Amino acid sequence: MSRRIEIFDTTLRDGEQTPGISLNVKEKLEVARQLEKLSVDVIEAGFPIASKGDFNAVKTIAENVRGPVIAGLARANFKDIDCAAEALKAAARPRIHTFIASSPIHMKYKLKMTEEEVLEAAVAAVKRAKSYVEDVEFSAEDASRSDVEFLCRLYEAAIKAGATVINVPDTVGYTTPREFGKLIRALMERVPGIENVKLSVHCHNDLGMAVANSLEAVACGATQIECAVNGLGERAGNAALEEVVMALDTRKDFFGFTHNINTKQIYRTSKLVSTLTGVAIQPNKAIVGANAFAHESGIHQHGVLAEKSTYEIMTPESVGLTTNRLVLGKHSGRHAFAQRLKELGYELAQDELNKAFERFKDLADKKKEITDMDIEAIVEDQVLKWPEHIELEYFQVSTGNQSIATATVKVKIDEEVVEEASTGDGPIDAAYKALERACNINCKLVDYSIRSVSSGKDALGEVTVKVEKDGRTFLGRGLSTDIIEASVIAYTNALNKTMFSNGNGKAREVI
Repeated sequence: MSRRIEIFDTTLRDGEQTPGISLNVKEKLEVARQLEKLSVDVIEAGFPIASKGDFNAVKTIAENVRGPVIAGLARANFKDIDCAAEALKAAARPRIHTFIASSPIHMKYKLKMTEEEVLEAAVAAVKRAKSYVEDVEFSAEDASRSDVEFLCRLYEAAIKAGATVINVPDTVGYTTPREFGKLIRALMERVPGIENVKLSVHCHNDLGMAVANSLEAVACGATQIECAVNGLGERAGNAALEEVVMALDTRKDFFGFTHNINTKQIYRTSKLVSTLTGVAIQPNKAIVGANAFAHESGIHQHGVLAEKSTYEIMTPESVGLTTNRLVLGKHSGRHAFAQRLKELGYELAQDELNKAFERFKDLADKKKEITDMDIEAIVEDQVLKWPEHIELEYFQVSTGNQSIATATVKVKIDEEVVEEASTGDGPIDAAYKALERACNINCKLVDYSIRSVSSGKDALGEVTVKVEKDGRTFLGRGLSTDIIEASVIAYTNALNKTMFSNGNGKAREVI
């Protein structure tokens, strides 16, 4: 019987530690619900002690997501562990994930602790976590640069203290597949009791080997892989979930392992995470990139037309993509629209469907042909929209190469209607200054990006902005066939968040 590899998703914890990313509770819950549809085994929902926002996110996910194990991260101290236990109280399947560094460099310069002190702290932490939950994971941070003898002693002590999962992190992406495989085999042979617990790996991608190291580890005996959607995470990121899963799936003949992932939800999950984090997926990204199933070479096109397997080792459908164009337009009805949404993997409430259909009809009046990507962009922009305490009533800009750009905006802030005008260095700058005046908010624009959602002169443009206020960063998105309108919508969305966000600042801790 083939061994099943469990997939531990850390998108909401380590993935959110990607520089520039800060998700609010609503966004984290949206991702967690999609991860549940993806059928991951474990969702690491956050680091509860890090901030009130992280605590609330873990608590909310624990209360609302019932399928996967819900894990909360905690350093090896009682305060962290007590906080994680409180956040996980409502979880159907809670797990406390506690960690402490074990490498000489970390113990000397970061912890300023001896091996015996680290071992003592680890045992106390596992026992404390075990007093709250049955499922306790213990990680030795920077395990790949640790002394193997000490690592064996540390893991043995953690297992005796009650750990049910032992995690081996390559925290700084230093190791190579051959070295990591050797370490996993050594632990399997030399740690008493390790056969009775799950052996997990958590690999970073600093040298581009996170996926390779993770796959080598399971080939050598590991039973759980910790990864993140789109490979998000500290520095160069974590092992990419979609790459790990599809490698196991596509090469069953080589690995011989099974998993529980619903691969048809991979593209949908990747797109959602990219949309909410504002981190675009590179076109040549394996599995989920725009070019992953594209063929430009005439030789390749000929081969694929004759037999897809000539150049495609997996099908687009296997990861939730479709190669068909959406034949919908302004004469299409609600039923056809709803059916296509269902085929694309969206399940909307009636009011959400009504709003999305209105957006679709508006777009159909502007575009001759609408693609699946247009539909996905409409739905995600509509359903995932931040509550509109600030509503854009209208905007007007005047610009030219011989004139000063001016903009007038009218917004409704709750029940108050405000109109303001401003000049600027171009129409977008003028509009942003007018918006700030109208809302009485001063922000620093730290990033502005625009991309085409679909193709053609009438393509939808998606604008993503990042603004900074009071030391915190907020993300805003806008979607329109008019890039100035998309820009104004994006900035309005970001200003909404600065006024009404519940906060999510957090400490940076890695394993």
